[in-house]
Amino acid sequence: MEQQAPAAIAIIPARGGSKRVPGKNIRMLSGRPSIAYTIEAAVLSGVFERVIVSTDSSDIADIATSYGAEVPFIRSPSISDDFTPVSVVTIDAIQRVDPNGRFGVVAQLMANCPLRTAQDVVEGLSHFLLGGAEAQLSVSRYGWTNPWWAMMIDESHRLQLIHEGSVNQRSQDLPKVFCPTGALWFGKAQAIINGGTFHLEGRTGCEIPWSHAVDIDTAEDWELAELLLEARAKEKQS
Repeated sequence: MEQQAPAAIAIIPARGGSKRVPGKNIRMLSGRPSIAYTIEAAVLSGVFERVIVSTDSSDIADIATSYGAEVPFIRSPSISDDFTPVSVVTIDAIQRVDPNGRFGVVAQLMANCPLRTAQDVVEGLSHFLLGGAEAQLSVSRYGWTNPWWAMMIDESHRLQLIHEGSVNQRSQDLPKVFCPTGALWFGKAQAIINGGTFHLEGRTGCEIPWSHAVDIDTAEDWELAELLLEARAKEKQS
C-alpha cells in the first residue's frame, strides 16, 4: 500500500517595512504586486492545503487575500523588525494556525523571490519527500562569477584571497558551488519548530535555475526580475 504524503502548508513571510526597495512586496512588478507571483506559484502548485501570508501590514494582507492566500492574523511588531530571523516568523505562523501539529511539512516561500514557478514548487516538494532530510533549501549554481576566486579588498586597496590556492586553478577544475535562495525551503514542521531554523544538520539542497532564483534585495535586483519576467511572458506568447 502506497504511503500517503504528509499534509503540507506554505508560509509566505512578507513584512511591510523595506528600506532598500521600499514597499517591494506590493510594488507593481510587470503589472502585478510582486507578492502575487509567490502566492500564485504556491496556489497553482496544488501541493498545499493552506497558503498563509504572515505580515504586519494591512495593505499586504488585503492584496494577499485578493490573490488567494489566507491572512488569519496580523504579525506582532516584536517579530517584524530588521533583526528577527525569518525562520522565527515561519515558526510563529505554524504555531498560530496549526497548534495541534496536523501539518507534517512546512514550506517557507519568500515573497522577494517572485520568479519561482508552480512547477518548481511541485518538483521541490517531491525532491524533499524522496530525500528524507529534515530540511531542504533551494539553491542555484553560481554563474559568470566564480566564488573560488573571491577576494577581499582593504582600505589600501590590497587584495586578499578568501580561498588560497584556488586562483591558480582553471574554473572547470574547481568544484561546483551553489548559492542558497529563499525561493523554496521545505522542512518537517516539528523538526523546524524544535530546531528553530531550517539550517538543521543534514539539510539538503535542491537546485533551481538561476533565472527562477532571484532574490530581490536591491533596485538592481528589481530591474533584473522585471527583465526576466518580460522575457518569460514573450516566450509564452511565441
